[in-house]
Amino acid sequence: MAQDTLQNLFEQFSGEKLESRSEISASGSHRRYFRLQGGGISVIGVIGTDLDENRAFITLDKLFRVRGINVPEVYAVSEDGLCYIQEDLGDEILFNAVAPGRERGAYSEEEEALLLKTVACLPKIQFEGGRGLDWNICYPQAAFDGRMVDFDLNYFKYCFLKATGLEFNEVHLQDDFERLREDLLQDVGDTFLYRDFQARNVMLKEGIPYFIDFQGGRRGPIYYDIASFISQARSRYPEALKEKMVAAYLEALKPYRAIDPAEFSEKLRLFILFRTLQVLGAYGFRGYFEKKPHFIASVPPALENLRRLLRTPFADYPYLDALLRELTEMPQFYSPAEDKRLEVHIYSFAYKKGIPPDDSGNGGGYVFDCRSVNNPGKYEFYRQFNGTDPEVIKFLEDDGEILRFLDSVYTLVDAHVQRFIERKFTHMQVCFGCTGGQHRSVYSAEHLAAHLTSRFDLKVVLTHRELGIERRF
Repeated sequence: MAQDTLQNLFEQFSGEKLESRSEISASGSHRRYFRLQGGGISVIGVIGTDLDENRAFITLDKLFRVRGINVPEVYAVSEDGLCYIQEDLGDEILFNAVAPGRERGAYSEEEEALLLKTVACLPKIQFEGGRGLDWNICYPQAAFDGRMVDFDLNYFKYCFLKATGLEFNEVHLQDDFERLREDLLQDVGDTFLYRDFQARNVMLKEGIPYFIDFQGGRRGPIYYDIASFISQARSRYPEALKEKMVAAYLEALKPYRAIDPAEFSEKLRLFILFRTLQVLGAYGFRGYFEKKPHFIASVPPALENLRRLLRTPFADYPYLDALLRELTEMPQFYSPAEDKRLEVHIYSFAYKKGIPPDDSGNGGGYVFDCRSVNNPGKYEFYRQFNGTDPEVIKFLEDDGEILRFLDSVYTLVDAHVQRFIERKFTHMQVCFGCTGGQHRSVYSAEHLAAHLTSRFDLKVVLTHRELGIERRF
């Protein structure tokens, strides 16, 4: 019996009698994990179901430790290779350590620091972990290749897309899949692809990140893992934090490879799309077929990530782009009434027509008077434009008063939004008024909307009342 084998491994390694054995949740894995304790010694026992998978983990673990990468030490392995014991790193995982920020939709400085510290470790894993590695030990295959791309895209198609009942043309979809595959394989590299680099697979030992569950790694492109981390469906990372994480990764990458940030950003976006489709396939299989509630709960955040990604069209894959837009609007995945995030309604208006009423019933927020800022509307040339036009934007920003004004606005509104999210309020209103509701108020409302959506996980409704324009973010 496998559990008896774990007991024998523990007692042979420690020289102590096993006093307690408790099973640890393995989330989506078929492997079983146990905490084994006795004589003041604690280890983690693992029962695997696949010999090749175990061999991959144990071999990678040994190499990573030689390379100075923080992974748990494997102490002993059973003769059949299906069981082993490893270092007990404790119970703190990064996913739980940053849970308050995930709940708020805004991460504290301490939580941000943990996330940045983690992604800064990734280049070392990719480059040092791949140096001297016999890729043939990797499980279930040696490299990220066309077959792997096809497997994951078909995983999405058959385990998620078809399960939704959405009708689509498989030939047209396959044409775009093949173009996407070709683009993803342009820069495979000779680096280690972790495959499942996410906050649930990072343990914290005395505040230092340690990495687990890398047995599915293989040779592959550097973009995949950072894309996986920042686009994790339920993490709700604000856009500004994602940018910080990418910047921390690129800084740590410098000793290993020189790379153009703009080029990196374009390739990263493709891998975020690919990874999003792959995880939707996994959520469909694990949730809808295996009936695991954790994965079902992850579907709505993943679809929300996809909506954000589609704000910029994927012009090279027109059929896929259109199909994904249709998917994200399906009623079972998009129900605003069930979205309990804070909604901030931002208005621009003209004072002579009155301040916009707050119809939410909440009554919280601000009305900012922009009339202290130099007015482009007093010049005949600018009257034909509004605050979204380049001519007006240049006038206001060259003058500079609007920038100082908005710096003060951001400080006040950020603090307000943070507290409303913590208190689970659902509505807040911010209004910008000026003489005609055309220039200064429009510019200010536009920039506050962009600022808030980059910093917080919330809904923003932007209304330019005098222009008759309303947009949702």
